[in-house]
Order: sequence, then structure tokens, then C-alpha cells
Amino acid sequence: MSTFKDHFSDNSSGYAAFRPEYPAGLFSFLSDQVEGHDLAWDCATGNGQAARGLATHFRAVMGTDASSQQIASAVPHRGVSYRVAPAESSGLASASVDLVTVAQAAHWFDLPLFYAEVKRVLRPGGVLALWCYERLRVDPAIDPLIESFYSDTLGPYWPPERRWVEGGYRELPFPFEELSAPSFVMRAEWSLDQIMGYFATWSAVKAYRAALNRDPLPGPRAALEARWISNSGRKTLKWPLSLRLGRV
Repeated sequence: MSTFKDHFSDNSSGYAAFRPEYPAGLFSFLSDQVEGHDLAWDCATGNGQAARGLATHFRAVMGTDASSQQIASAVPHRGVSYRVAPAESSGLASASVDLVTVAQAAHWFDLPLFYAEVKRVLRPGGVLALWCYERLRVDPAIDPLIESFYSDTLGPYWPPERRWVEGGYRELPFPFEELSAPSFVMRAEWSLDQIMGYFATWSAVKAYRAALNRDPLPGPRAALEARWISNSGRKTLKWPLSLRLGRV
């Protein structure tokens, strides 16, 4: 069994509070790709964002995460059950699942072991959906500051697995019959405080603090405040999603 790379447990409450919501259309699309709607498995569920979206379309949803802290912070929802379990060993019955989803987490897995587990639990014709999102986009005045913080300040502190996300999962090994998928975009109306809370959930921020014993966030906050012109105090943020879809 692979070693669980836990970059998020010590900020599970922040992860629950400062991550954007996935669009409802994504879950409608995924629901349309499968014939059965008895059970969906959301692997590495975190705070349960994707699991809750799936609950509208499936009779039952199982959200698993290797982090007990993440599961403790997961938002309760009717139709969703949560369980502490690694991606490679879900505890689900063989051929019992109609849809498996992994949101912004597949790059941390031991993929051969996870894919073997997916093939074990999926029913014939079942579907696996992996998606990720990279840097947020705000407006031409703000975006270069975010890019500089991401690449220049935090660049050396991103874990090597981040390369899969930067490539939109296009280079991720994917031994399934691949299905085409439309483009989706996450949107949110956020304040500067919310953006800074989101930055604080980044694994590279944690690594920067550990390596240098100082906080990297005050600098970008000051720079963003100087350009944050908004009558409401909020701006529209966008995160393009990259989706890989496969059938067994």
C-alpha cells in the first residue's frame, strides 16, 4: 500500500471554508454518462464538496478520504456517507459502484493501485471521472500578481505532483476507454479575505512556512489590496476545470 501524502489535514477547517464550489452542470453531465444511479463513490472527498453535488443525482454517495481530520470537517448531507479510507482500498463491495469521482486529488495517488480499485468496484459500464483546476483568474490587474505569487514566490515549494495539475491531467496515465467531455468553469464572488484564505490552503504555502519559518501571505495581500478596486468588495473569480472521463 502506498504512503499517504497528507498536505491538508492540519488545515482541514480552512480547506472546508475556502475552496470554490463545483458547477451543478458538472454533476448533471456525469449523471448522464451512467445508466445506474444507485451508488457514487467520491474518493479523496475532503470536505465533501463533490459528494454533495453527486447526491442530487444518486440514491447514495460514499465519500472517502485517507485523512480523518478531513472527514471530521466534511459537511453532513442527506444521502452522503463519509468514511476514512485510502484511495487504494475503499472498503466498497466489488461491482457495486456506478460512478467514481476524484476532484483535485488524483495526482496524490498511487495510480496503479487506485485504478485497480476502481476497476474492482465499478459495475460493468461504470465511469471514472477525474478533474482538477489550476490558477484562478480575476481580471487583468489582479492576475499577474497571482501568477507571480504562484510561480516566483512559491515555485520551489510546490510538490512534484503539482505538474499533473499544471498540465490539466492531460499527461496523467489513464488506462480506460476515454470519453469526451465539455468544458466547465467554477465561478465564485469572493472578497480579498476569502482569496487569502484560499491561498492559505495551498500545499506550497505550508511548505514555504516550514522551510523559511515565515509567512508568505502578507506580501501578496498588500499587493492585491493596492489593485483591489470593487464597489462591493467582491470580485468574480474563475477556475477552468480539466476533466478526464473513462469507462470500464
